[in-house]
Amino acid sequence: MTDAAISPDVSTRTGRALRFLLIAVIAFLTLVDLFATQVIIPALTARYNVSPAAMGSAVSACTFGMAAASLLVALFSDRLDRRVGIVASLLILSVPTALLAWAPNVAVFAVLRVLQGLCMASAFSLTLAYLGERMTGAAATQAFAAYVTGNVASNLIGRFVSSGVAGNWGIDASFFVFAGLNLAGAALAAATIHKAAKMKLGMDHARSPLAALKTHLANPALRAGFVFGFCILFVFIGVFTYVNFELGAGGFGLSMTHLGVVYIVFLPSILTTPQAGWLSGRMGLRRATWFGVAVAVLGAGLLALPSLSAVLAGMCLVAIGTFLVQALATGFVSRAAKGDRAAASGLYLASYFSGGLVGAIVLGQVYTRSGWHAMLACVALVLMCAAVLARKFELPRTV
Repeated sequence: MTDAAISPDVSTRTGRALRFLLIAVIAFLTLVDLFATQVIIPALTARYNVSPAAMGSAVSACTFGMAAASLLVALFSDRLDRRVGIVASLLILSVPTALLAWAPNVAVFAVLRVLQGLCMASAFSLTLAYLGERMTGAAATQAFAAYVTGNVASNLIGRFVSSGVAGNWGIDASFFVFAGLNLAGAALAAATIHKAAKMKLGMDHARSPLAALKTHLANPALRAGFVFGFCILFVFIGVFTYVNFELGAGGFGLSMTHLGVVYIVFLPSILTTPQAGWLSGRMGLRRATWFGVAVAVLGAGLLALPSLSAVLAGMCLVAIGTFLVQALATGFVSRAAKGDRAAASGLYLASYFSGGLVGAIVLGQVYTRSGWHAMLACVALVLMCAAVLARKFELPRTV
């Protein structure tokens, strides 16, 4: 394997920094559609004359597509050229993104969101597999940290761009802008990602697609990594979905404008997530993961306090902790996999996105029936389960 998986010369500090930036930008352009639409849900609800719950479900439908696509990539990744798959997925992604502007009803809107999820997760899974196959050691950890950093940026910047464009030029214009960003991502990937040698593409084609999955699922460390990912998005989606109700209709009474500004809490994560590689090297992977989980648990505790500043600090810490451990776990799964790393990454992402779906449903029921503090207790419990799973995070000595 070689660390030169992305075009810049990495023999200098400037080259390594440029490679980090390119990986982060590709991730940003891949995932920017995921959460950007959430900020314009009120306007979409009015457009389609449906309930907020119905519109929220339609917007979140992309997560179904992402879980399904991640599993498909896990099954058939050995038959996919990484570079071609990434570029094609981003090109195709621009189509349903643009078509959202013409969706005649909420059902069609939901289908288009599912298609977006299929494309985003395909590009996401193949990129993670490519980085795992082409990079080693600290360079691999840093590359995964860069990719998750781009994910963090998409959460923050995507919301601001969507609300700004929709506010000034209308909802349709925002979809066209994001379709353009998808095309920019395809162009950047085509220009910077090297074509992988066929021997890098994974397992023997004579093997059943299920063989690699069975191999990975038989690995206790990888099983722990998959469930760990499930727990992390379970917590993230739950906290950042239902905290809005507390900040708005709850005791704080923030306006919609102020709720949009609240997402600045993601900004510190853009600075901390790139330190995942450094933290892992200094503390060890397992302890670094425990540290990230502890930060998220502390954040959950602050969310329970009747103070706006405490809640905002809690949101910030939950974001820092969950994004940090996502970077560590993503790198761990790819590097610990024996054989087809794309299958391992696909399984991880399928579990990860499924956790988001289950978290939204389960924590929503807990919040509705028992309230905010009961929901936070569930969040803390799931985080503690994640900490136990991280005991299995140990890389082979040959990596």
